[in-house]
Amino acid sequence: MTTHLVQFSTGVASAEIAWRLVAEHGADDVVLLTADTRVEDTDNWRFAHEVHGQLACQWVILADGRTPMEVGRDERCVPSNRMAVCSKFLKRKLLRDYINANYDPADTLIYEGYDWTEPERIDAAIPRWLPYTLKTPLADLPYASKPDLLMMFRRRGIEPPQLYRQGFHHANCGGACVRGGQAQWELLLRVNPGLYQRWEVDEEQIRADLGKDVSMMRETVRGEVRPLPLRKFRRRLEAQPSMFDCDDWGACGCA
Repeated sequence: MTTHLVQFSTGVASAEIAWRLVAEHGADDVVLLTADTRVEDTDNWRFAHEVHGQLACQWVILADGRTPMEVGRDERCVPSNRMAVCSKFLKRKLLRDYINANYDPADTLIYEGYDWTEPERIDAAIPRWLPYTLKTPLADLPYASKPDLLMMFRRRGIEPPQLYRQGFHHANCGGACVRGGQAQWELLLRVNPGLYQRWEVDEEQIRADLGKDVSMMRETVRGEVRPLPLRKFRRRLEAQPSMFDCDDWGACGCA
């Protein structure tokens, strides 16, 4: 028997993979693995439970116990696209240690939600998972776009996580991924200013502890790359709401 392990992020991509696998192999051979970062949106969990309720396969939820910024404090850095320590400890290491301890590579397949637009991420992930075999069904024909996936779940009677409706490109970390760019953080400030403020306070605390001008975001000013702390960014937007790079969504991805 082959076990099909789905890295279930509580978003629609990994949920679609789980749906397909249960339809093809049956619920007994499919396992959902979720790493709880302690900062996922509550509506993500609503969606995840509704999906699991329909699939009725095994679902394992793992947790380090820390939030991304708590990991940053422990690792003496502000988590960012350059220093994605939260992804390393709250997801990759946690999941890999569990899989190594419980599953044999000879009869286990790993599934991640990469699609056809992410060949470089797939190429990087394949050797990282060895000796396990990685599968990425959404990178294969027939292709499905994010709007396609949202529509599929609505037709199944399951409303996708609200972060997609709010305009976020992903449903990670409540819309506050540390790898996100100016467009992501501007959107979060508009739709959930209280959450933005909590991340701003955490970032300021780490900056003060380190005594360094470091931040999650960066900006380029006259050819020079500079830190762009959330507090500075918020005050800029309060003074002039259009002063941000609307194309900078960052490089959010935690696999």
